[in-house]
Amino acid sequence: MAELAAAEGPPRGRTPSPGPAPVAGGVPGPPSPRSAAPGASGAAPAASKWVRLNVGGTYFVSTRQTLCREPKSFLCRLCCQDGPELGSDKDETGAYLIDRDPTYFGPILNYLRHGKLIINKELAEEGVLEEAEFYNIASLVRLVKERIRDNENRTSQGPVKHVYRVLQCQEEELTQMVSTMSDGWKFEQLISIGSSYNYGNEDQAEFLCVVSRELNNSTNGIVKEPSEKAKV
Repeated sequence: MAELAAAEGPPRGRTPSPGPAPVAGGVPGPPSPRSAAPGASGAAPAASKWVRLNVGGTYFVSTRQTLCREPKSFLCRLCCQDGPELGSDKDETGAYLIDRDPTYFGPILNYLRHGKLIINKELAEEGVLEEAEFYNIASLVRLVKERIRDNENRTSQGPVKHVYRVLQCQEEELTQMVSTMSDGWKFEQLISIGSSYNYGNEDQAEFLCVVSRELNNSTNGIVKEPSEKAKV
């Protein structure tokens, strides 16, 4: 009877310990995989703070915090807001596809990063303005327009020119000449020319004083020399 009970199986109330599942050839197979604990290696990462953009075929990577600096901008509405208003396709890498010139996107992204307008010499400011308007970054649009306006004013005025005068004075007159010089005239150089005459027993040293002043530009582009003379 004992042999019959052993053949039928283990006693009631006892569960046999699990062992490796047999496979062909009698070699135990690998243990069944277990689900990874939270935070363990191989666990699915949380939503990344980094955003990948494909602008005209060139990839840019930035943080959501940077792209959200301007809440009303195209970039913020595209990838930073819950339930974005703007629909955009993604490429095979998961990057947002933006059909714009990547050459001018660099100044746009750098402005969002540090708040400064930096434009390389080979880039046209008008191109940066066009992109700033497309991405709806109002503060950057104002900065670029101000820079364009300043450059236009500088170009219309032309290069700064100066007129120079050489004044001869005695040593005792030097201080008075400098203190009473007309507005706009600037001291440039003092040259000693020795003593040419004397009063009594004292020699009087003489100097040549070089002064300059910027030429005024008239409204029609004709340069006029200032009429005021440097006082002695």
